[in-house]
Amino acid sequence: MGAYKYIQETFESQYSNKSPEFKERLITWRRGPSVVRLDRPTNVASARSLGYKAKQGFVVARVRIARGSGMHSRPTKGRRPSRMGVNKLTRGKSKQSIAEERASRKFTNLEVLNSYWVMEDGQHKWFEVIMVDPSHPAVREDPDVQWIASGKHMKRVQRGKTSAGKKGRGLLHKGEGAEKIRPSIKGHDRKGK
Repeated sequence: MGAYKYIQETFESQYSNKSPEFKERLITWRRGPSVVRLDRPTNVASARSLGYKAKQGFVVARVRIARGSGMHSRPTKGRRPSRMGVNKLTRGKSKQSIAEERASRKFTNLEVLNSYWVMEDGQHKWFEVIMVDPSHPAVREDPDVQWIASGKHMKRVQRGKTSAGKKGRGLLHKGEGAEKIRPSIKGHDRKGK
């Protein structure tokens, strides 16, 4: 096995065994702000597999997202529905996609490359978002990521162009059974009109 495989196994065992290091880390993360810029990724193996490089122009941010379906206002007018449609309503986006959008709003000059799950407890989930500075010379000269510097990738996370965004839009499926999701679910209905 390579070195990153051992790093990944160590990270997973700390989480599953609830080691003392894991508990201390969780306490400090709970007390900290919801979006934090990091010096280096917590899980290097996951970050490297998703395109992170330890060079200038690459930034990692950790984002805390509340678990659950979120708050929904109770209906105040008209007829009273039986359950009022308040509890157990799932969001239209995944938690990971919401975390990417919050990181993008915090660091407005950076573009989101990818993200990955780090940790969770009963109340929160934490994701680490890999971000790139499209105007940095080190990024513009790197053939692996210089595509993100072009104008058509601007605000890509808000348009659902990241991996988590595409998954939520159903675009990871191709071929049979996925005929009605391109260019989008609403866009497909408008095609014949």
